[in-house]
Amino acid sequence: MPRLLFIALSFLFWSCSDTNALKEESYNGYAQGTTFHISYLFQGEAKDRSQAIDSILKSVDKSLSTYDPKSLISQLNAGAGISIDAHLREMLDQSKEVYTNSKGYFDPTIAPLVQFWGFGPQANSNKDTALVDSILNFTGFDKLNYQSSSLKLPRGMSLDFNAIAQGYTVDLLAEYLEQEGIRNYMVEVGGEVRCLGENYEGKKWRIGVDKPTEEINQQDRFQFILALDSAALATSGNYRKFWVDSLSGMRYSHTIDTKSGWPAKNRLLSASVVASKASTADAYATAFMAMGLEKAIKYLEQNQDLEAYLIYSDKEGKWEVYQSTGFTKMMVN
Repeated sequence: MPRLLFIALSFLFWSCSDTNALKEESYNGYAQGTTFHISYLFQGEAKDRSQAIDSILKSVDKSLSTYDPKSLISQLNAGAGISIDAHLREMLDQSKEVYTNSKGYFDPTIAPLVQFWGFGPQANSNKDTALVDSILNFTGFDKLNYQSSSLKLPRGMSLDFNAIAQGYTVDLLAEYLEQEGIRNYMVEVGGEVRCLGENYEGKKWRIGVDKPTEEINQQDRFQFILALDSAALATSGNYRKFWVDSLSGMRYSHTIDTKSGWPAKNRLLSASVVASKASTADAYATAFMAMGLEKAIKYLEQNQDLEAYLIYSDKEGKWEVYQSTGFTKMMVN
């Protein structure tokens, strides 16, 4: 996922004389192979929430990280039978919903293909593309039966929730803050973000998304800026994360077309999605990149619960934009 830059992040503000005044606190760190940023407003005495935040991040990794050989999903992918924990259950349920709605363009069972094309946790030197069709036989979310409390994958299958797990982590952190009585916050992990209320300046949180280029121009970096409240935003793009064949020079994007088994090859450069939950936005941003421009637009026109901003190239290679009506209303001029 491309990185987001947050315009309205502030430092910690303190008011010693007025215990009812709003103050802002921020937590920043490194987790899940990326960075995270949390900023929220509070009243009264400050409370150290770093341990609770760290506990949430670690619990997700312990369950869903394909880069941790001891995680629950790594054990599952290695062929073990496991007991389904709350995180895995939620990811399975949410993934099934998006898999069904997107007609299979979002599919966590493409993990063997992710690994084959060199985007998984282990390096893969075998790029014999004749194997792609055979690998496809071991994909398809509808092949899973996880209704019991335990799960063992069919032989040859494996799971990868990286296209939804960071959004899910954002939701967990946001829900924790709400349980703590926080009503104004911004939570971001790896570019997926969820906001509620206002920032310290009394405005909706300002979120800027980079232009779909390999290099960042600091003087002109943003494609758009959103005023975000009570919503989540995720962006997926193929312009910074890719693999280049050293022999042919061919560039392969990290988004896999679940139908062909090959890296997605269409006119879409990036898809930014706004939804009520970050996990939903995260999953559909990936699904749109896989299905391509025309199918993504058709889906958006038929599903009013999502808003999106799609950047694509025309026949001459020039950038064009499709943006839903609701998305346009959130944009800051």
